Amino acid sequence: MLKAERHHYIMTKLVAEHRVSTIDLAVELGMSEDSIRRDLNKLHEKGLLEKVYGGAVPIAEKNRSVFDIVITNEQKKKEIGYKALSLLHDGQVIIMSGGTTNMVFSKLIPPSLKATIYTYSLPIAMQLSQYPNIDLIFIGGKMQKNAMVTIGMDVLQVLSKIKADICFMGVSSIDVKQGLTEEGYEVSIVKKAMIESSDKVIAMFTADKMNTKKPHVVCDLTMLDTIVTDLGSDDPRLEEYKKSGVFIF
Repeated sequence: MLKAERHHYIMTKLVAEHRVSTIDLAVELGMSEDSIRRDLNKLHEKGLLEKVYGGAVPIAEKNRSVFDIVITNEQKKKEIGYKALSLLHDGQVIIMSGGTTNMVFSKLIPPSLKATIYTYSLPIAMQLSQYPNIDLIFIGGKMQKNAMVTIGMDVLQVLSKIKADICFMGVSSIDVKQGLTEEGYEVSIVKKAMIESSDKVIAMFTADKMNTKKPHVVCDLTMLDTIVTDLGSDDPRLEEYKKSGVFIF
């Protein structure tokens, strides 16, 4: 499909639905997410739409909040979040990565939970700041603006000094052979540090992330303790993952 045709498709969909998702457009148009982001950036530069985290909205309907985050498959992510709640208990030291699955999960945490939570995600930190019983530590550093997470040596230095009980890891891509992979090198390095600082690692993702891969390796499946998805634990698509020894929840 030519660039002009893609742009026409995006703008038509935006008019009809008042919001477009990078992931959904990539699937519908058979393009990579990077290609769609470039298209959205070009349309943004032309003043035809407003780029937001995860997609775009019409100029006239732009939410003034920087936390106007597009959450795709929100119901499935809630299912994952509800499953993961049973892994929380008072007194834990927790690391939470970024991503919309963890964002949804953070909204489901009961206000009574007494725990210490570290995160490098600004939206998740803002959400958790509303919880009176959570000791929240936002890990500062260079801001990766498109994902609203911090990266760089400052983040790695903080993580190297943490001894966390559990890490809730948002997943961009996962594959039996490749393990967890990320689009960005710097984020992959930060996630490696999170894993090294945690006794248990819980990978959280919707089924569309399975059997996909990105350029930068985070870890292989043996580094994961538990996988939490929107699939049933007996779903045949998870069979190869079970063989790696990871617990399916």
